[in-house]
Amino acid sequence: MVHHPRHPATGAIDAEEGLDALQAAAYTTALTFADRVEVLRESHFMNRFRSRLGSIMATALVVLLFIGARGGAQTDIAAPEVPAAAPPAVMLPRMEKSLVMIRSISQAVDPATPWKNRSMSQGIGTGFIIEGHRILTNAHNVSDVKYVEVKKQDQAQRWPAIVMYVAHDCDLAMLTVLDKAFFEGTLPLELGDLPENHSTVQTYGFPVGGRQISVTEGVVSRIEHDVYSHTQADSHLVVQTDAAINPGNSGGPVMQDGKVVGVAFQGLSMADNIGYMIPTTVIRHFLEDIADRHYDGFGSLGFSFYTGLHNPAYARFLKLPDGVQGIVVVYVMMNSSVEGVLQRNDVITRIDGYDIDNDGMTRIDGRQLHMSEVIERKQIGQTVTLTFWRDGEAHTAEAEIAWNRPVLDYARQYDVAPRYVVYAGLTFVPVSRNYLETWGRNWSSDLPSFLRYLFQNSLVINKDPQRKEFIVLSEILPDEINAYAEPFEDSVVETVNGRPIRALADLADAFRSDDPYCVIEFMDADKPLVLDRAKADERHPVILEKYQVPAATSLEAQP
Repeated sequence: MVHHPRHPATGAIDAEEGLDALQAAAYTTALTFADRVEVLRESHFMNRFRSRLGSIMATALVVLLFIGARGGAQTDIAAPEVPAAAPPAVMLPRMEKSLVMIRSISQAVDPATPWKNRSMSQGIGTGFIIEGHRILTNAHNVSDVKYVEVKKQDQAQRWPAIVMYVAHDCDLAMLTVLDKAFFEGTLPLELGDLPENHSTVQTYGFPVGGRQISVTEGVVSRIEHDVYSHTQADSHLVVQTDAAINPGNSGGPVMQDGKVVGVAFQGLSMADNIGYMIPTTVIRHFLEDIADRHYDGFGSLGFSFYTGLHNPAYARFLKLPDGVQGIVVVYVMMNSSVEGVLQRNDVITRIDGYDIDNDGMTRIDGRQLHMSEVIERKQIGQTVTLTFWRDGEAHTAEAEIAWNRPVLDYARQYDVAPRYVVYAGLTFVPVSRNYLETWGRNWSSDLPSFLRYLFQNSLVINKDPQRKEFIVLSEILPDEINAYAEPFEDSVVETVNGRPIRALADLADAFRSDDPYCVIEFMDADKPLVLDRAKADERHPVILEKYQVPAATSLEAQP
């Protein structure tokens, strides 16, 4: 065989910006301590080897959905009158009582054979104390964590910590130390507001694993919606600064006038001294969300749109009055909040009283921001009022903000329970970005053609409202019973003995039937995989023991 490496991703998305969002995410990296960055990054590119035949098609395209992509940048304005910030040297003694170094040991599962764990990795990041004996940091500092501890500057003692909440969709996490003696002599930091454009901020942290707090100063250059590199799919407001943000700074506070105005979390690898922080609007949303002791996440509405009304002919075609601006609905997600509310070619002109221009922008708090910011500031379960035009008539409707994720989520997953079904050596797992990334650094172009097509177009491919996930034959544990199954590897299951497979549990149930043959039909194949049921049942326990598979099924729900 020829072997190729295969290695173990809010607001509405503008159709024209989708690919830009994916490319931007590829160039933007979360900032953890160097050893963990390299181990985690390379672990996506060095897991196992698989045969791959056939030509490679075009690169992947991000799909358009209200789950997170780039919005436009804030309009540059003249530098405002901003009070001078306290010098970093003056603030440093106080910050020494507020910052902690975070050490973590993480270990993720292999997406293709989820009963196996990848190698452990060590990481170092930064966190800071807030009210309530809590420590705020980045989610990527504690993703897939097995053990985490914190320490203060100039103190040798390390304190075991626990993760209280983790929000992968906005790259934030909350920790605490059960031994409250840790918090003696500490000073919790307070949250401030969004910094003004062109104002000065200071970034504090433990970069590159240093033992001493480091502080860098920079100027806020823009405020915009952009992709968060942790999941490679979710998009929220970010603040860009030219303050140096290095590996290890992740989770550290960005300060202005003695208050936190952001959390350092990623940098642009293709440019010098461009770093990003999570603003306090996102932080406050996270804190409000966990007030009920459960994290729900950032919600959305579940539609995609097109900024095409710059074309006067298009506006007339949609029967819009002269001077009306807005965005054009191009797709409404099945089972979403706005299914039955919005239709294709509706033109949304206002959301909760905020006017939307032809670029999908609106003015909030004196800033020109992406329209999704209106939704970002609300919690799941709350509603917004939409004003839209349809066939020349104006309408208003209420829409509930909900999770609204597609069946095949574009986001990279963390802290997921192992989920798989093994039968007669055939290993089945849900199709996920994690699984697709096992094809390596260029996974979006190196995928088998149907998997690439499915990832790009799952929203329109899926016509079944009952579908929960797509299931793929991820691995074959070789045995005489499956010796002819290799051509079906990496194929997506459609039915088993005529029974639709809409979720992993359906597959487990189908394999328990009494049919003399097990007939597996695939979405991307014109022929079935047929197993002799009696022989498959006979070989099944032998294969599990031979390949040290601890259980034939693992159907735990994902958190």
